[in-house]
Amino acid sequence: MTRLVIVSHHAVDLLKFRGPLIRDLAASGVRVRCLAPDYDAATRAELAALGAEPVDYSLRRTGMNPLRDLVDVVGLVRILRRLAPDVVFAFSTKPMIYGTLAAWLAGVPKRVAMVEGAGYLFTPSGERPGWRRRLLRSGVGALYRVALGRAHRVVFLNPDDQREFVEQGLAARDKSVLLGGIGVDLQVWTEAPPVTEPMCFLLVGRLLREKGIVEYVAAARQVKAAYPQTRFVLLGGLDSNPGALSRAQVQAWADEGLLEWPGYVPVRPWLMRASVFVLPSYREGVPLSTQEAMAMGRPVITTDVPGCRETVRDGVNGYRVPARDADALAAAMRQFLKDAGRVASMGRASRRMAEACFDVRKINQKLAAWLLR
Repeated sequence: MTRLVIVSHHAVDLLKFRGPLIRDLAASGVRVRCLAPDYDAATRAELAALGAEPVDYSLRRTGMNPLRDLVDVVGLVRILRRLAPDVVFAFSTKPMIYGTLAAWLAGVPKRVAMVEGAGYLFTPSGERPGWRRRLLRSGVGALYRVALGRAHRVVFLNPDDQREFVEQGLAARDKSVLLGGIGVDLQVWTEAPPVTEPMCFLLVGRLLREKGIVEYVAAARQVKAAYPQTRFVLLGGLDSNPGALSRAQVQAWADEGLLEWPGYVPVRPWLMRASVFVLPSYREGVPLSTQEAMAMGRPVITTDVPGCRETVRDGVNGYRVPARDADALAAAMRQFLKDAGRVASMGRASRRMAEACFDVRKINQKLAAWLLR
């Protein structure tokens, strides 16, 4: 029996982003253990239902404290030596770096790292970075280089990240492979009837500036001036990331009537009531939220940046706009308000694209082969 350890930064993300993979691997006879720093009774039970074993470890998801991080790495090495896995699979920035290094130090035979996106420090902010950000980027770049140099395989979700990491010497070309998105369960995320009355735009994401939320609000302000009945919904919870928006700022937009903010809630019911999915992000891996929206037959407005451009064929299943351009974003929204029929036609194109490109069963077969062979 192959013994696999998955290293994550968040128990909920294990279920949301790796759930189908864990289920498929466990069903095939792989012994799957999942490490996360924040299990509770509910997430333990859900993970066990997938056929995996939850394992606690210590990790701060954000921030860099060298002493604390060193202690966490040492603890992770001890856990991996005790579990003695054949393969370690780590995703998200800190688990990917520290999990891969710890697996190498623990003598794990095979180490696979997944780069799900370039991350906060490597995402352009539109401003000249300060000395602190430049220093952190340099430090994180060095850690990437060391950790990914000890991985047997580095998985990327989009070709821009793969090219950039290889060109900067952060990952070896011969170890790098392209997955193209983690995929969605098309039997769960089924196509829903189009919604046009009233027209409703939906953005789903962590409340970070680099998700394009400020531009989304500015576009909403423009559109509502001419189409006051239009709904704008923002789903997502507050975050500890340095680029996070404050509760006061988001609540002020909601109080002004520019958007609805239910908070961190299940996405599917809101997608069923949405007309168009919007993600004006500055950079992504390949966003799962967009893949889910496409599977449900929703047109997409997104930015022409790494990770996002892979989800939209401009004029076919939605529109691509420049990043940080609220005017262009508002103009794309108005296309649907002027011709509501595009919601249905472009939504059908989104579903076809999801079936062709983002079927989680096909994607998991490819990923499992990289993990186990």
